[in-house]
Amino acid sequence: MASNDPQFEEKTADFIGLCLNPPQHATVFCVDEKTAIQASDRLDPVLPMPPGRAERRGFEYYRRGTQSLYAALDVKTGEVHGWAAYCAAVHRVPDGLVERAESAKEILVVLNNLSAHKTKEVERSLPERPQVRFHFTPNYSSWLNQVELWFATIQRDVIARGIFTSVADLGNKLRKYIRAYLKSAKPLRWTYTDPTRRIRANKIAGSIFIFSVDHNRSV
Repeated sequence: MASNDPQFEEKTADFIGLCLNPPQHATVFCVDEKTAIQASDRLDPVLPMPPGRAERRGFEYYRRGTQSLYAALDVKTGEVHGWAAYCAAVHRVPDGLVERAESAKEILVVLNNLSAHKTKEVERSLPERPQVRFHFTPNYSSWLNQVELWFATIQRDVIARGIFTSVADLGNKLRKYIRAYLKSAKPLRWTYTDPTRRIRANKIAGSIFIFSVDHNRSV
């Protein structure tokens, strides 16, 4: 991935530290939104896999509408708190996080640099919750946010192959998946194939910085 953030390494080290060694007195949430999820309903029924033949499905589908999913992943437990809604104000998310982390002295929220996360409305709401602090990922580095790994999981398990008869059906299936996921949730752990390597920045032509890291995810 490419990033033009001059503080890439400092911000990355801060974020990795929060995930690998969360402060004892704080709760760390990785927060993001998956917008415009399509409620696609197949024109023809999906034909299951018979012996020797792959699953078959038609290419035509109905668009039943879209819905957004807002999620917060607790890095200590791996639990995900999700809000499925037609639309939701991002500044409302800390309200739910405060309720879920009442005993924490600090609530540290990892966010990307989406403009909706930095609106005046959000800035005005923060003084009302002094225990909430935002940590922004470096520019063009949303992939560092652990909740993105969970979004990839729900995309594979529910959305990509799903059939949804309505927006309400889509929301119900997203919430059902979240409830099932919570029963066996575990913290996400990064394992490095070569522990001698580190995230680094290489300067190339045009003052573009390329960043690379070797890591796999295990649960």
